[in-house]
Amino acid sequence: MSSLLWTVITVLFAFWIFGQVMSFGGPLIHLILVVMAIIIVINFLTKGKATL
Repeated sequence: MSSLLWTVITVLFAFWIFGQVMSFGGPLIHLILVVMAIIIVINFLTKGKATL
């Protein structure tokens, strides 16, 4: 599950960087960044526990 989580984080980060470079997406880019941050926080809080 952890490797899947890091894959999702990597993909979201890549989309965020792509959006910054190409200057499109507006608020969507910031939403992707917030989702990425939430996923990282959840990962740290549930580390060592059973996850869904």
